[in-house]
Amino acid sequence: MGWSQPRALLVPGSISTGHQSAAIACAATLEALGWKTRTLDADWLHGQGWGTVAESTFRTMLAVPGLYDAFHFTALRAGSGLARSADAFARFKLVPRLREYLDKNPVHLVVSISPTGASAVSTLAARYPAMRHVVFCTDASPHRLWVHRNVDLYLVTSGAAEPAVQRFSPGAKVMVIPPAVRPEFYRPPTQRSARIGLGVGERERCVLLIAGSRGLGPLAEIADALAACGLAVLAVAGYNARLERGLRAVAQRRHKVQAFGFTDRMPELMAACDLVITSPGGTCMEARTVGRPLLLLDLVQGHGRDNLQHELHLGEAAVTSKRPAEVVRAARACLARVKPPPVEPTRSLADWEERFKLALESIGT
Repeated sequence: MGWSQPRALLVPGSISTGHQSAAIACAATLEALGWKTRTLDADWLHGQGWGTVAESTFRTMLAVPGLYDAFHFTALRAGSGLARSADAFARFKLVPRLREYLDKNPVHLVVSISPTGASAVSTLAARYPAMRHVVFCTDASPHRLWVHRNVDLYLVTSGAAEPAVQRFSPGAKVMVIPPAVRPEFYRPPTQRSARIGLGVGERERCVLLIAGSRGLGPLAEIADALAACGLAVLAVAGYNARLERGLRAVAQRRHKVQAFGFTDRMPELMAACDLVITSPGGTCMEARTVGRPLLLLDLVQGHGRDNLQHELHLGEAAVTSKRPAEVVRAARACLARVKPPPVEPTRSLADWEERFKLALESIGT
């Protein structure tokens, strides 16, 4: 392409904060390696009219007990006609706009970080023969819609994910690498300084409560119950405005609760706490990097079940239901055996950068 600086495009293809955070982490590493990057972020996706429909559909399915489990394990896992129809609908608006963007802004590399992103880029990849296409799968066990034609490399984060990809594409090139974590989690504040900034007592038992950017589950009721038993609670609603209002109402009557909406203070909140109570997802590896144990809420059906089992397999994690009384009981048990927090992050940014660099070099980028 004749440019002195290689160019990369990150395509989350989803408004999920987990996908967006992985894109940020990959972009930061690419830029450290000398690349120029652009990410089609949540604002761009919303601008194509995609985010609202997808979010509404996902929440509706989760609201019906067992429905998303049935869809995931019966349709998505095997790639049924229903799943392929859902895939076609998901990429309907994304493909034309992505083609328009790539025609005007050609790149050496595209990294897709969702099934929809992978599908859309795969549809267009033959149009740009000099472009490499990498799919970074954030699920512990990829379903059929993660796997497409015109993919040069799959990056996965669990040993089980490699055969899951090759089930659908036996000749696919797959590499297992650590999950992507945003750079700021490799340099969190000390627990003491974080607690001073948040007004949490040095000797208090403190938990961070969050269930992804969507704020799934009865987090307001859980925060109330945790505070009632004497725990300091840092509760994060994400983009869920209704949940944020509920948490702030709890905080008004429970002085041990601090409520947050979507916040960029997550490294500080994690550093301050003794335990992270969350749903399986990107937050888990962020917490592991800061060095905090996990109490996992069994909230998300479908791929959430796979991710839950993977996190338990990694260790330093327990699981509970979403019932407030059971969360309290499990949290107290976890805190009774919690270890002093590590002084340094448990993972190295340099190690992640080296692993990512080697993956890209394996396909000639």
